[in-house]
Amino acid sequence: MSATGIGAAVRRKEDHRFITGQGRYTDDINRPGQVHAYFLRSPHAHAIIKAIDTEAAAGMPGVIGIFTGADLAADKIGGLICGWMIHNKDGTPMRAGPHPALAQGKVRYVGDHVAVVVAETLAEAKDAAEAIAVDYEELPAVVDTGTAAGAKTVIHDEAPDNTVFNWHLGDREAVEKAFRAASHVTKLDLVNNRLVPNAMEPRAAVGDYDAGEGVFTLYTTSQNPHVARLVLSAFIGIAPENKLRVIAPDVGGGFGSKIFIYAEETVCVWAAKKVGRPVKWTADRTEAFLSDAHGRDHVTHAELATDAEGRILGMRVKTTANLGAYLSTFSSSVPTYLYAPLLSGQYDIPAIYCEVDAVYTNTAPVDAYRGAGRPEATFVVERLIEVTARQLGKDPARFRMQNYIRRFPHQTPVIMMYDTGNYGASLKKALEMIDYKGLGKRKRDSARAGKLRGIGFSSYIEACGIAPSAAVGSLGAGVGLWESAEVRVNPIGTVEVLTGSHSHGQGHETTFAQLVSDRLGISIDNVSIIHGDTDKVQMGMGTYGSRSGAVGMSAIFKALDKVIAKGKKVAAHVLEADEADIDFADGHFAVKGTDRKLDFGSCALQAYVAHKFNGQELEPGLKEGAFYDPTNFTFPAGVHICEVEIDPQTGVTRIERWAAVDDFGNVINPMIVEGQVHGGIAQGVGQALLEGARYNADGQLVTASFMDYTMPRADDLPSFDVGMTVTPCPSNPLGIKGCGEAGAIASPPAVINAITDALGHEEIAMPATPQAVWRAARKSMNRMAAE
Repeated sequence: MSATGIGAAVRRKEDHRFITGQGRYTDDINRPGQVHAYFLRSPHAHAIIKAIDTEAAAGMPGVIGIFTGADLAADKIGGLICGWMIHNKDGTPMRAGPHPALAQGKVRYVGDHVAVVVAETLAEAKDAAEAIAVDYEELPAVVDTGTAAGAKTVIHDEAPDNTVFNWHLGDREAVEKAFRAASHVTKLDLVNNRLVPNAMEPRAAVGDYDAGEGVFTLYTTSQNPHVARLVLSAFIGIAPENKLRVIAPDVGGGFGSKIFIYAEETVCVWAAKKVGRPVKWTADRTEAFLSDAHGRDHVTHAELATDAEGRILGMRVKTTANLGAYLSTFSSSVPTYLYAPLLSGQYDIPAIYCEVDAVYTNTAPVDAYRGAGRPEATFVVERLIEVTARQLGKDPARFRMQNYIRRFPHQTPVIMMYDTGNYGASLKKALEMIDYKGLGKRKRDSARAGKLRGIGFSSYIEACGIAPSAAVGSLGAGVGLWESAEVRVNPIGTVEVLTGSHSHGQGHETTFAQLVSDRLGISIDNVSIIHGDTDKVQMGMGTYGSRSGAVGMSAIFKALDKVIAKGKKVAAHVLEADEADIDFADGHFAVKGTDRKLDFGSCALQAYVAHKFNGQELEPGLKEGAFYDPTNFTFPAGVHICEVEIDPQTGVTRIERWAAVDDFGNVINPMIVEGQVHGGIAQGVGQALLEGARYNADGQLVTASFMDYTMPRADDLPSFDVGMTVTPCPSNPLGIKGCGEAGAIASPPAVINAITDALGHEEIAMPATPQAVWRAARKSMNRMAAE
């Protein structure tokens, strides 16, 4: 292993510009003559728009233009789309209501886009927006996930019962048979609380139009600029793809919320032509709370059947998933194909049946948030497993070990074919790291201090690098999920890599360069990674679902194979040898059995000089591209163990210990991977203990600021003890799996399992705030007193 190659803990190259304030984010981009957009948003969760009067506002200082949904319709600008088709149990398609970028006839959640004001300054745009008179006829709001389908109020005419789809997966008859044969059945009702992503950088957009060339340019905070261009062009109708450029510069966090195509970026790029000047919009934090796609929001009843020896026989799950007021770009896939196929977890479960009812409500759209379906599935599985072990009187670690999958490949009853893993090894290592044998003493010590101590397990599995394209296409995906790469070798041997993946905090400029450094034997400083610009990178599918390594880097790997193969041809001509006699290693092309060799940089120069190629069938230059379409998902897995101490007098839960053992296959940069694990755990702990988006009965978001929505801070988190096991992934050339979402998937059930272990009962839901824990602790003490 080289100092900068695969497996080296190289410090992130990009961090220098970030920590010195030299990053270039969308809000840093200011175009000559730009004006500012401000969106008038609905104050009502559900209302008919009877009239919009903009006359007074249009005459206010600085106003350039005011536009409504009628203006978009007049220009034949289409609505926002959902890119994944789900079918009902009876085979009929899901019921998708229209999603205009600016409301047309009706608003469906607080924050819905009613009009946009374009003015010289943002302050002038805000002032003018206040002068717009909107005549609303308010309608009753539908807010509750569990009762939306039975509500009398209809949100979309296309879905008269507010149901988007009734979907299922698995063998119902096999599950019924398993339950009839069971000696024990565990039943749980679970709520997976709604979350607001809250990336450090809020969403922003700058739309520009070059009248001379007829070209639109959109600068935006996107995780997948090529998909944004595709949707804006082919479906919304802004412009043909060759007349639309999308640039996603530095992006300060996404966590899934910046995958989607939103109203604001659509309107900004369209309005730039209407007003003849660049149009800029940057969300404030309240706008982000109201209009960024939220995450999670499931209500689930789950059951697990076991035999007399404690072996799992079957599982059945019924989930209601809240998709909000409109279908977001990938929302329909999250509670279906990214959820139910993961319900087997790490366990050998012969029969599984899952039903999912997706509903519309008068709330912000819900879509993928870090983990996207996998955290929801893991929470169901790991709470069921933990509670079953307690009801059977079994040690939770041994119960898991008893039911782990042991032979691979393993076909689950819900689509997935796990290719490799060693779940027992991860559990054993985690038990050692947490000092499981010493838990009893620590519990007694806490009890003497008047505290409650508990431990919680989470054996998670994840499906990353969603693939292959043929498979996801058969499941309803509207796009292929391959990735592209181009490797350009300059005459002096420096390398530019153009990738369709996009970095928004993952460290791609470092890890991707490490791969190139390792394969070509050149300095990591001689490698540049280029991404996020549809005029530079031919095409790409972006970054989400922990796909950048397994899919994005595999495309680079394939392109590097082609570069090396071309380099061997060049070296054979220069060294006057047969191509079959040329080896490449450690940055040198060498003739086998001789001391004749050519370093990579010299070979690159010769490729462009091309003097030796005269009359030969070899083109000058050294540039190669590749598309990589994976043959399977990758399946990272691991065990996280959380140990908590609760003060029953205050309800404060303190995480005392955390052991995380993950199997990510081969690791490119262990330091970056560990950072990803830390960040994921922090988000999962936030969901378990602190975070929860709440709407009141009128559809008002009552947690629309950091005063009401509690994000985790450093003092909420322990020192994480992170370890790894390795089973290389067989379905990509690097043997790597995804790591970016693991912590967020594993941590919520680990925390709740630890809290319920400490309390001695299961009556607590996320977020387990001090108030909720205090009330639950009172129940524990009352029960103890009664006994």
